[in-house]
Amino acid sequence: GLKFMGDVPFREVYIHGLVRDAHGNKMSKSKGNVIDPIDLIDGIDLESLVEKRAGSMMQPHLAEKIAKQTRKDFPNGIPSFGTDALRFTFAAMASTGRDINFDLNRIEGYRNFCNKLWNAARYVLMNTEEKDCGQNGGETALSSADRWILSRLQQTEQQVIDNIQNYRLDLAAQAIYSFIWDEYCDWYLELSKAVLTSENTAETALRGTRQTLVQVLETILRLAHPIIPFITEEIWQRVAPLAGVEGETIMRQPYPQPDEMRIDEPAMAEIDWVKQFVLGVRKIRSGMNIDPRKPLPVLLQNGSTTDQQRLEANRDFVTSLGRVESIEWLGEQEDPESATALVGEMKVLIPMAGLIDKEAEQARLNKELDRKHNELERTEKKLGNASFVDKAPAAVVEKEKNKLEDIRTTIRQLEEQLEKIAKLR
Repeated sequence: GLKFMGDVPFREVYIHGLVRDAHGNKMSKSKGNVIDPIDLIDGIDLESLVEKRAGSMMQPHLAEKIAKQTRKDFPNGIPSFGTDALRFTFAAMASTGRDINFDLNRIEGYRNFCNKLWNAARYVLMNTEEKDCGQNGGETALSSADRWILSRLQQTEQQVIDNIQNYRLDLAAQAIYSFIWDEYCDWYLELSKAVLTSENTAETALRGTRQTLVQVLETILRLAHPIIPFITEEIWQRVAPLAGVEGETIMRQPYPQPDEMRIDEPAMAEIDWVKQFVLGVRKIRSGMNIDPRKPLPVLLQNGSTTDQQRLEANRDFVTSLGRVESIEWLGEQEDPESATALVGEMKVLIPMAGLIDKEAEQARLNKELDRKHNELERTEKKLGNASFVDKAPAAVVEKEKNKLEDIRTTIRQLEEQLEKIAKLR
């Protein structure tokens, strides 16, 4: 320290918020609400947890109360979540100036994230091991999806680095989570299937997509390694050779650094267009209760030259992800009875004739509408009760208010769907 060494021991100190229990109470042994991190990692059965919290207390008269609360909060004990899920949970919750109300639902969500990464790695390995991934050279051709995910990777790397330098571990974790779950897994892996499963894909394109799958996954693992070291090390050992990376351990690999030259703005615009197209089709399918496996005919109207070019360049992507059986351009005067979505100024139309049973769908929606109106009445009655509003915890009242808004939104959506179906011939 300063006295003996002539220098301060730490120039920067990171202080996180206080970790509280799910009810917002400070954890303490006397309250019996402490959660042992080892129990979250390995799991613990209910009786062992009760004994751990209520046994050998300094204030034995509180044991019964603590045991009762423990049985209420953890009726099945605590399942095993693993070390990485616990680490990611606390990194994601480490917001500045905010205490952490810890409950199992949070860590369960991040365990699902770790499982998502495992499943993504399995898909990548299944499609790249013992195949040409371009690690030994050879010509490659990158699809718009390949160029898009590589672009988003550069942007995510910069986000993570900036947030770590600013001690915003929560924002760094959220950036990693969003990229892996929302973009790499939910979109890029699905887009890659259109390339890898098509009989018409050229070998250069296959090599390019396999190479991108592996390179992005290998970089993701290095990016997430400081937060989830065990799962990333395990997967990296199999992925690194496919990416042409040498080394005994991921721990000794350099941290990813963004390369602005690899950001392809046109590719990002193209895939954003593809996503809007696919989401529009999916929204119509969901709203009209159409079987998600049923291929749909799609009509397009008011498209620009750019829309037409993007469709031709990405036809395989929209037909595969949207489960589209055919796409046809219409003139401005043609206006068939259809459900409509917008992609910019372009209309995406799906003719309803033959796709749904009009009377059956109206009956289903009316039944659901009646149920929601009854739920609305009960919730309004509860919030109209002054005794409930005054005595219930603020968080409970706020939850009921949010529930009320959700019910009203659902009712509006159901009424809109009924109007659309009523117009069908």
